[in-house]
Amino acid sequence: MSSFEIIMPKLGESVQEATITKMFVKLNDQVEEDDMLFEIATDKVDSEIPCPVDGKVIEIRFKENDVVPVGEVVAIIALGDADDVEEPVKASVSTSVSETIPQEAAGSVSTSDIQSASGRFYSPLVKSIAKSENITVQELETITGHGTEGRVQKQDVLDYLSSRNGTTVSAPEVKTVSAPSLAQATEKPKVSMSIGAQDQIVEMDRMRRIIADHMVMSKQTSPHVTAMVEADVTDMVNWRNKVKDEFFKKEGTKITYMPIIIEAVSKALRDFPGVNASVDGYNVILRKNINVGVAVALPSGNLIVPVIKNSDQKNLIGLANDMNRLATDARNNKLSPDDIQGGTFTISNFGSFKNVMGTPIINQPQVAILAVGTIEKKPAVIETPAGDAIVVRQKMFLSLSYDHRVVDGALGGAFLRKIADYLEEIDSNRAF
Repeated sequence: MSSFEIIMPKLGESVQEATITKMFVKLNDQVEEDDMLFEIATDKVDSEIPCPVDGKVIEIRFKENDVVPVGEVVAIIALGDADDVEEPVKASVSTSVSETIPQEAAGSVSTSDIQSASGRFYSPLVKSIAKSENITVQELETITGHGTEGRVQKQDVLDYLSSRNGTTVSAPEVKTVSAPSLAQATEKPKVSMSIGAQDQIVEMDRMRRIIADHMVMSKQTSPHVTAMVEADVTDMVNWRNKVKDEFFKKEGTKITYMPIIIEAVSKALRDFPGVNASVDGYNVILRKNINVGVAVALPSGNLIVPVIKNSDQKNLIGLANDMNRLATDARNNKLSPDDIQGGTFTISNFGSFKNVMGTPIINQPQVAILAVGTIEKKPAVIETPAGDAIVVRQKMFLSLSYDHRVVDGALGGAFLRKIADYLEEIDSNRAF
């Protein structure tokens, strides 16, 4: 009897594992094509996985809340008549999986077991082998990876162990601090606190836990520097007020300030490609495409960052349509995996909450993030033919947090100033 393997799908270029949040089937269930098998969650999106064939579930290798690497077999479906299928294997994890993952670490290794100081990615399997073989984080950093974008694969670690056999590995000299052990790297500082009788303890939901871990990882990975400028956006405000009714009448969608800001950011990223980048160890990856993500607040209080792909190639109509659709889909939990993948730069709109400015945390693996403050009327001094005059102008703060490993003050400051220039120099007579 032939069978069909259900593997963990790859939901985006940077996603290497997913958590099974719900199983819709059990052993011996008869399933039909398009029946939902299980629900998965990544740090980007939740998704339900349908069955591509008709048949009977004869094996389930993982259970709810298991973290499964992309490409692993989650279940096996026997094709054909259920009466012809032999008794299925009862174990939740097959022998082949147990043989692949060291016994000591099977089922217990998570993405937090190893934290690379350089931000380098290690798969759960590589972490499991490293843990069982007592390979330190510093040693892992020296291993040459032969996977995609130089990622360390299982064979790379096995080759390293083979060459290390019987000898002591000489790690690169570090003059300031010694490399932490795996156990030390996984330790999280605990804050001592007292809890009162009237205090309420609320457990973080899954998305909030992911956000929390991602923010801590970003601060540990990138030395953050924040620069700020105050932009005079009077012309931008006046132009938008002038065209917003006509825009809605013609295009059937509203034009907010965000598409204008995305346009300015996209132009500036073309001017300064060093900000449209990622860091991989001592390598800088300059991204060809400009994909701008915008943080959207969800009704649950959490955040998600949908991405406008190739934003530098779109006009204001395209940017407005994309922004409004993505924001609506985000709030209605209808974003697809592709909608939140591939971002190269992020914008956080602090101004939507009437905040003047902020110091945002970089959305890894990007190297910079822009915070946009609220627009306020302020008195300003301008030069006139009759001399200086105090007038009312529309002002807005822009805050740029950048990764000081690869973005220095000159680059970060020039890039931020360029965004402000594009916003200040908008043509009041431009067409949309």
